[in-house]
Amino acid sequence: MEQTLKVTSVLSDPTRFNIYQYLIKHHKEVAVIEIAELFDIHPNVARLHLSKLEDINIVESYSQKTGKGGRPSRVYRLSDEVIELNFPHRDYKLLSTIAIESFVELGEAGKHALYQTGYKYGNKVMERYNNGPLFEELTKEQKINILEDAGIMLGMYPDFQYNADKNSVTFQIKNCPFKEVASTNHAMVCKLHNNFLKGMFEALFTSVDLIENENMFNGCENCTYVAKLSIV
Repeated sequence: MEQTLKVTSVLSDPTRFNIYQYLIKHHKEVAVIEIAELFDIHPNVARLHLSKLEDINIVESYSQKTGKGGRPSRVYRLSDEVIELNFPHRDYKLLSTIAIESFVELGEAGKHALYQTGYKYGNKVMERYNNGPLFEELTKEQKINILEDAGIMLGMYPDFQYNADKNSVTFQIKNCPFKEVASTNHAMVCKLHNNFLKGMFEALFTSVDLIENENMFNGCENCTYVAKLSIV
């Protein structure tokens, strides 16, 4: 509870929260001067915001040589700390880990059930967007906008690009919502997530061939995919 109060206090500042959102979306190291220019604030104010984020362990910093001599500059990046804001605290991470391990212990049937659960959940998430025009009445661009909106809502901060010539969607997942659970069994959790994404796509498109090209747990900056669309 004490940590929850610290986090909510730090992120209650709109500028500080937007800086944190920027770090999630762009997954790169930033310097104080860069943040100051981006958010039109004094460098001292930018440094204070970054220090506050570092105090609650969601940002980390280290010195980096500039290559121009003089003192090394300090850069900041997103840490691997996952924010949990529950009143009271509920350990869903532990429950998720136990559930995944239980599925695995059931062998191939258990794994299949786990992946089917991910797929069904992806389908279910999209149902909330089906209260306007029917999905089949929407254009490809409208469907992709729905996917992007849902991805942001789920904390994935995706970026979608549609290729009309190939009838495919290339997209990046900039933040893994399962990263803390995936840290111990990322191959299985990533496959669960892939099925979840496929479920989201196939709620909008009849059939999709989803191909993973890059995975952040293999050292890549983001997870990247190509979704080949067959029927709209």
